[in-house]
Amino acid sequence: MTMNIQEFIAHLEEEYEDIKPGTLKPESIFREVFEWSSINALILIAMVKTQYDVVINAEDIATSKTVADLYRIIEKRVQ
Repeated sequence: MTMNIQEFIAHLEEEYEDIKPGTLKPESIFREVFEWSSINALILIAMVKTQYDVVINAEDIATSKTVADLYRIIEKRVQ
């Protein structure tokens, strides 16, 4: 499966109602774009599993600061 960061950003913007399309950039600090919560973390984990068939966990999210950080973790695990 090929993936690119713009597609990943589009999926994120679709998943979260609080994110206005076109807002996120690779360097965006995702926890500051909207009110971050454990529910939003679960939504992210589910979206990544559904879209990319990749499992991420709370530690992956905690160690990621930007959208690009998250993307790199997922990209490494895509088969």
